[in-house]
Amino acid sequence: MTSVIAGLFGILGALIGSFLNVVIYRVPAGKSIVSPPSACGRCGARIRPFDNIPVLSWFVLRGECRDCKAPISVRYPMVELGTAVFFAVVALWVFAGTDPGPATGTSSATLATEIIVLVAFLYLAAISVSLAMIDIDTHTLPNKILLPAYVVAAILLTAAALVAGEPQRVLTTFIGAGSLFGLYLALALISPGGMGLGDVKLAGVLGLYLGYLGWAPLIVGAFGAFLLGGVFGLILLISRKAGRRSSIPFGPWMLVATWLGAFFGDQIAAGYLDLFGLA
Repeated sequence: MTSVIAGLFGILGALIGSFLNVVIYRVPAGKSIVSPPSACGRCGARIRPFDNIPVLSWFVLRGECRDCKAPISVRYPMVELGTAVFFAVVALWVFAGTDPGPATGTSSATLATEIIVLVAFLYLAAISVSLAMIDIDTHTLPNKILLPAYVVAAILLTAAALVAGEPQRVLTTFIGAGSLFGLYLALALISPGGMGLGDVKLAGVLGLYLGYLGWAPLIVGAFGAFLLGGVFGLILLISRKAGRRSSIPFGPWMLVATWLGAFFGDQIAAGYLDLFGLA
């Protein structure tokens, strides 16, 4: 059953990843993600349906346009493959009962809760991929992705909590959003050059998810971003690949820390408390 779940959601993830490639390119450029159909950037030839199979088509075409032989970036299949693995992992995490908010009542309520939570976190996985890549490329986090995410996350996570018979999760969900948004807003006001408003808005979205999962994931996800980002920045400074004034996208580290908090927040918090004899 585990392999079936991983396979099915892996295929779904690959298909979503193909769409995310369009989002990653077009949203920062202010273009429609619906039309026109995808085409070669050099010759303008439209991508044929049989040349648009996630991952596989890139290898069949040997990384070149069928018409003009222009190279196709390896990043396209990497995004598709990465999203496939991401979706499979999230699905296994939810259905394995890693406490993403399972219901305590009937089995039907449990299943309904798991489905809602699965949709919510697959959505987060999809926007995580697109936002991370866009931030790396352009050092921006577009409102066209962030603002709808507030609505989608709030509705799905609230529904999951209520179906599970755990209304207290609604409170922690919005406390998480408010606390992370407030923290990042304060940092942005104190140091305008060090924290962008895109990071602030992203923090609110991530706070919804982490708050839903509980206090330990929220704390780990919140402080993990600064730890990971700080270590990465220090490595760049030591290797002289960046200077003190270099602009380093922080969004990807916020997203990585959020997923670490989601998957391992309880274990990390317990290990930290045990290390200092506070457990």
